[in-house]
Amino acid sequence: MTFAQLRLLCLSLPEVEERETWGEATFRVREKIFLMGSPEGERVSVKASLDDQAGLIEMDPSTFAISAYTGRYGWVTVTLETVAPDLMHRLVTAAWKRTATKRAVAQYEAAATSSTPGAAPPSAGTSARSRAGAPRLRTPRSSR
Repeated sequence: MTFAQLRLLCLSLPEVEERETWGEATFRVREKIFLMGSPEGERVSVKASLDDQAGLIEMDPSTFAISAYTGRYGWVTVTLETVAPDLMHRLVTAAWKRTATKRAVAQYEAAATSSTPGAAPPSAGTSARSRAGAPRLRTPRSSR
């Protein structure tokens, strides 16, 4: 996958804007970054969970690595030349979902479901748990 293809993918998601920060392109939803990298670079950093980060690195350590500075929060560095385009699409979509508002995510999933009758909405993550088809645990909401 090229950075130009990645840029098109990011900008195809609702409410995403591209902004140059720290000499790199950052992709944001409402000022929150979910992906960053240099158009001339070979790698990008993508927002992920710690579980997803560990699973990706274990699956393919030549393509995935812990991101500098933000790796402790789950961010993963992805080598564009070696990542499968369908996997990168899932990673970007999952990163966007972690960052976007619940309303934007719900609208996106509703549109994806209605555009393909009978199809499930795009995957929200790439962790070993979600790849195995096991349900994700939900954190109970606190009462006011």
